[in-house]
Amino acid sequence: MRYTAGNIVAALVLTLASLIFVTRVEAAVSIQEVTSPGGITAWLVEEHALPLVVLEASWKGGTLQDPEGKEGLAYMMSALLDEGAGEMDAQAYQSRLEELAVDIGFRASTDNLTLSFKTLTENRDQAFDLLRLALNEPRFDEEAVERIRRQLLVAITRDMESPDRMAAEAWYHAALPGHPYTRPSKGTLETVAALTRTDLAAHQRMLMTRENLNITVVGDIDAATLATLLDETFGKLDAVSSLPEIETVKVSAAARLEIIQREMPQSIVLFGHEGLARDDEDFIPAYVMNYVLGGGGFSSRLMTEVREKRGLAYSVTSYFYPLAHASLFIGQVATQNTRVAESLDVIKAELARLAQDGITDEELQDAKTYLTGSYPLRFDTNEKIAGQLVAIQDAELGIDYIVKRNSLIEAVTVEDIRRVAARLLRPDDLIVTIVGQPEGLEETAIE
Repeated sequence: MRYTAGNIVAALVLTLASLIFVTRVEAAVSIQEVTSPGGITAWLVEEHALPLVVLEASWKGGTLQDPEGKEGLAYMMSALLDEGAGEMDAQAYQSRLEELAVDIGFRASTDNLTLSFKTLTENRDQAFDLLRLALNEPRFDEEAVERIRRQLLVAITRDMESPDRMAAEAWYHAALPGHPYTRPSKGTLETVAALTRTDLAAHQRMLMTRENLNITVVGDIDAATLATLLDETFGKLDAVSSLPEIETVKVSAAARLEIIQREMPQSIVLFGHEGLARDDEDFIPAYVMNYVLGGGGFSSRLMTEVREKRGLAYSVTSYFYPLAHASLFIGQVATQNTRVAESLDVIKAELARLAQDGITDEELQDAKTYLTGSYPLRFDTNEKIAGQLVAIQDAELGIDYIVKRNSLIEAVTVEDIRRVAARLLRPDDLIVTIVGQPEGLEETAIE
């Protein structure tokens, strides 16, 4: 990167922003709902202490909406949106961003296409105009398309050799057979090689509409100014989405153990089963429960039993993963091939113990202390605030969620945990995928 005066100023501003520590979330983050004259809604947190504006946006859809046979379309398209727009080719557009110290980035994940945008206040209007061009007039020039295609093909080739990727793909195919969630987000060598400029441009217009858009803005800007910029920047996007409906699916109830043989000194193990939707009334108790089980780092039961007591693995974790159209409970461990079977036995035993006995009062209090006390750290910079709020919008949790979130956790009881654990944890129904050469295990499938 070339170091300009604008870059240096931006770096100093971002460094100052990172030093702002929020001790009380509800006191520090006052959220306004702003609706533009054209009907575009955004959440706004005004913060005038720093001359910086941060915007996070999210379109529902993501790589899940790639048509069959065109996997990698959204991923490749998102990488090209800042590679030239309007009358500027990729080099000219990137040079202009650098001159103004503007950061624009797009990323395609499974369920969403996201935008991250930062600008200094003094360059705000010019920066938003560059963003408008990227959204409404992306060029998809041949040179940029081929350059990004080559980069993506290299990434796919690298992923094909990744044991973690192999284990994840195998797990998703076993858990959600035939569902679009099993398609590779980056695509395959064949599908990416066949994507055309026409494919990219058409998909961009279909995916990025006003109907499936969430926006959060944090920083040195007021509601009236933002309302105008919303229409100028996003107003020309198509109003209504034509995305096809995606079926909501449950994880296969068939327990399974699949081994992908690969010569390596340790095995990568993924395990899991059906999880919990984000809007389920038991999600918060389940979230607290999992902190005790496998989400609490060195304080979790799985870490204590697998690593601390037996030295079976360096790390073991578990988490609930609520997707838009599927709900997952997943865990992961990596261990020596000779100790995979023992590790799985210990993990299953801990799941069974928690499902039967729940947790102690001390474990619950420790979990609450950490989960509520660490929450403000998610809001200690403008970027984090914007990211958290747009995620809350995506999950449809409500504009008051950050105020009530900790009280929801504090309300969880030992009885709630026992009930939820008995409902959710099923060690005998685990889908397990292993990459390596585990000893003493054979592939099984229980239909």
